[in-house]
Amino acid sequence: MVEKVLKTEAQWREELTPTSFEVTRKKGTERAFTGQYWDHHEPGIYRCICCSTPLFASDTKFDSGCGWPSYFAPLNPDNVEEHIDRSYGMTRTEVTCKICDSHLGHVFEDGPAPTGLRYCINSVSLAFEPFASDSSA
Repeated sequence: MVEKVLKTEAQWREELTPTSFEVTRKKGTERAFTGQYWDHHEPGIYRCICCSTPLFASDTKFDSGCGWPSYFAPLNPDNVEEHIDRSYGMTRTEVTCKICDSHLGHVFEDGPAPTGLRYCINSVSLAFEPFASDSSA
């Protein structure tokens, strides 16, 4: 069992960029086609920007055409939580980091096989860690 990461708003503001703070702590959304990972294809792991929890792997990433990084499954389902989001006159499923409650984005049921899901995630809620290259070859 992993302990929750709990910080004050002032601590989060000090650690995050203004945009990352707005998205992750205030449930904001970055503009489509502007985030650093929407068209990113390097192999690796996408971690929570707030607590470094591993969230998504590059081999589950796909081009959904929506302008945000999209994945068909989380790396470990135990690391994400889903919540009903009724903001803006819509009903959607919000996705948050289970460890620090960071807002990541939303999940929709219009993704590819094998899950049929599209985890539509804000780039500013992620930190990318490339796979280590084998330099001995």
